[in-house]
Amino acid sequence: MLVKLGVYIDELKREIRRALNVIDEVYREHGQEAVITSTYEGNHSPGSLHYARQAVDVRLPGRHVLGVLVEELKARLGRDYDVVVEPDHIHVEYDPKERG
Repeated sequence: MLVKLGVYIDELKREIRRALNVIDEVYREHGQEAVITSTYEGNHSPGSLHYARQAVDVRLPGRHVLGVLVEELKARLGRDYDVVVEPDHIHVEYDPKERG
């Protein structure tokens, strides 16, 4: 896994740090290199979990593996994580859901 210059992971919360290992594994299994392009630095929408140190952005993989890679991330991370494909990255956040 690579981290883009100027992006910091040292203050990420434990739950999203755990997701980094899964992201790295899934990308590698599909012959891709995961690149973290944003964490808590930069500009994000108000209320973004980036500011709470619970979200990361990952560079898009090759288009030929995008769909299957995203589905695998969702399955492995589970329901407490959101995986969203944006135009230029994949957004992953820890956002626990109510059980009930």
